[in-house]
Amino acid sequence: MREQHTSSDYRFAPHERPMMPGSPATPDHPLRRRVGYFAAGILIGLTGGFVNGLLTANLPQIQGALGLTSEEAGWLTAAYSMTNVCMSLLLIKFRQQFGIQRFTRIFLFAFLILNVVQLFVHNYGTELIVRAASGVVASGLSTLGLFYFMQAMPAKWRLKGLVLGIGVSQVALPLARVISPALLISGDIQNLFLFELGLTLLSLAAVSLLRLPPSERIEAFEPIDFLTFAFFAPGIALLCAILVQGRIVWWSTPWIGYALAASIVLIGIALIIEHNRANPLLNTRWLASADVVRFAIVAASMRLLLSEQNFGASGLLAVVGMGQEQLVPFYAVVTGATVLGLIASMIFLNPMDLLRPVAFSCGLIAVAAFLDADSSNLTRPAQLYLTQAMIAFAAIYFMGPTMLSGVLHALAKGPSHIVSFAAIFGISQQLGGIGGASLLGTFQTVRERFHSEMLAQSILPTDPQVALRLQQLGGAYSRTLGDPALRQAEGTVLLSQQVSREAAILAFNDVFLLIGSIATIGLVYLLGRWTYFTIKGINPLANELAAMAAMRERAASA
Repeated sequence: MREQHTSSDYRFAPHERPMMPGSPATPDHPLRRRVGYFAAGILIGLTGGFVNGLLTANLPQIQGALGLTSEEAGWLTAAYSMTNVCMSLLLIKFRQQFGIQRFTRIFLFAFLILNVVQLFVHNYGTELIVRAASGVVASGLSTLGLFYFMQAMPAKWRLKGLVLGIGVSQVALPLARVISPALLISGDIQNLFLFELGLTLLSLAAVSLLRLPPSERIEAFEPIDFLTFAFFAPGIALLCAILVQGRIVWWSTPWIGYALAASIVLIGIALIIEHNRANPLLNTRWLASADVVRFAIVAASMRLLLSEQNFGASGLLAVVGMGQEQLVPFYAVVTGATVLGLIASMIFLNPMDLLRPVAFSCGLIAVAAFLDADSSNLTRPAQLYLTQAMIAFAAIYFMGPTMLSGVLHALAKGPSHIVSFAAIFGISQQLGGIGGASLLGTFQTVRERFHSEMLAQSILPTDPQVALRLQQLGGAYSRTLGDPALRQAEGTVLLSQQVSREAAILAFNDVFLLIGSIATIGLVYLLGRWTYFTIKGINPLANELAAMAAMRERAASA
């Protein structure tokens, strides 16, 4: 492949050369410029995170404003997930072939166009297209923010910049729930789109005033890449649709089975094509290695466990009657804990010991989930501050070491493996997130039906306590209903509603117990591996770190 520079009169010094084509060079910037890169990284990272965060936080409001059913609203989430996962395959090669500056301009201008379209067109079809395109844009913005943070860091802290770039976009998720009630105070979802437009304009201004250093380019794309993508992308898209819609339309719906079968076939064909290529887009042999499979399982499992917050706690608070405005202090605490987790992850990052922070995060989730499993109809956000802060801290504390471990595995094998890593990381995180919510949602529904039946069987009209309760509930209508039989009927309806609420709360407690149990199993496994490596004096990434050091030495001597 022929290598070229973005500028004919620019020459990289040996220590400035990027680690791989498509990434910006890393010259020694003055302090003032580093501060500028840092501020731009925060802005771009938050902008990319808000793309999904505002959708997740305000999906019920968007659904109501557009008059959508639950299934139609689910397709908005599925559309974002589909494109966000699939485009990670092509975006790396796009940067490698066309350069970082073109990458920056295209994706920020694309996001600007999407924001403008949202301001003037309000219908389901347009919103579906915009959300699908937003998944592509968010993937590009998250990478762009990461590059800006790495420019802001001196060479010895560049890995911390990687962690920061990953983490800032995650801060946007709880922060979106903090600011959304203020944006929707007038009840108009147009304010959400105006807010996104403002962030996009600020990001465009930032990258125009402070550009990234040039990158090296290569002829990255091969025609057969697009054949692989033509099979892989629809296969992953169908899998996303299944995970999002399965618990909404329920798993027995016929199209779910057909979609799953088609997904397996399409992904299988893509992997067969890649397995027999000399320069594969997806290195199937490396992806099937024990280290990479273990990495994917751990990353996906952690995302599943973190659904305790996004599905469990938020669902429980909704059942006990907490609205979006009442949860602002709760999500402010979660946002603060997320920031603390990001800071702690940067401070304690140690490439020689990346397993310990993941085990610690797993332990925090286990403790928090077991504490939440004692919830009742009297539970309010204040009772969940501590446990949800623990989970928010764990959510960000584990992500940096986990991704760094995968990056080291990939770079040690050569820059060509980065595309495969991006695919496996994106799939594990996105599918782990929506799959975790789907699994827990299904489990909660099944357990709610079980508890509802058990409670209904224990309520007998002949029981004096039940009769008294019906009388008390019916008494609420004594001023409006004179007929005792009608009051009795209304009392029965209210009692049925209370039973349903109690069944839902008990089901959420079961969800917390399930998460706590899975987290405990994960903790035992991770602690076992960490203890073994510590006693034996083994660094599981020793070969990868040695390979990276050798690559830096070759680059310095070139």
